[in-house]
Amino acid sequence: MSGAKQLIILQLYPNEMNIYGDRGNVLALTRRAEWHGFIPEIIYHHPGKPFPAQVDLIVGGGGQDSGQEKVQDDLLRISTNLHALANSGVPMVMVCGLYQLFGHFFKTQDDTTIQGIGIFDAETHGGPTRMIGNIILDTPFGEVIGYENHSGQTFLGENTKPFGKVMKGAGNNGKDGREGAVYKNVYGTYLHGSLLPKNPVFADELIKHAAINKYGEFNPVTIDDSLAERARAITRSRPR
Repeated sequence: MSGAKQLIILQLYPNEMNIYGDRGNVLALTRRAEWHGFIPEIIYHHPGKPFPAQVDLIVGGGGQDSGQEKVQDDLLRISTNLHALANSGVPMVMVCGLYQLFGHFFKTQDDTTIQGIGIFDAETHGGPTRMIGNIILDTPFGEVIGYENHSGQTFLGENTKPFGKVMKGAGNNGKDGREGAVYKNVYGTYLHGSLLPKNPVFADELIKHAAINKYGEFNPVTIDDSLAERARAITRSRPR
């Protein structure tokens, strides 16, 4: 594509934090960025490795408690980089385990505290019951559909915005009707699925943030999302 602009998409900890097919979010962003006329470059960050000098969009997935413990020290090491990128408007979407670690901490059921980096004013406590099933949110991007599977209960600080209001499902903690968290262009959520292939409007919002943040503009093209809409309709009709 002559004259096309590059977008660098970073996946955090693809080996340790990539449960329930969360890599599908990277694949969806890659293809949609191409359709919108960009040249996406996918890079990866692994524990102990240097953090890349240039990043336009960051994706992180879920993992078992053991996976979170494996990446904890490295995540704290690169915390300054991630805070700087978040404050500069770089879009990020963190799912499940890394959503928890973008808060202040995750305290497991056996009373182990896994330290987070505090981009979200939120804390997570391991609960006795898993919250599993299809989930639908009302968000600024319309209806967002996914699948949750977590026992961690996340509680947001007073001034922290949720990603969405729970229409069906449990959400952050099964109690307050809120799901996920937002800080500037950083989004945390428990929605697997993978999330972005079934929610193209939100996927394009992340690409838009990345493009505007890097180039000052975003000129989207019309994409045929009929397959995504069919998947959404099927998911919407399924029981919890």
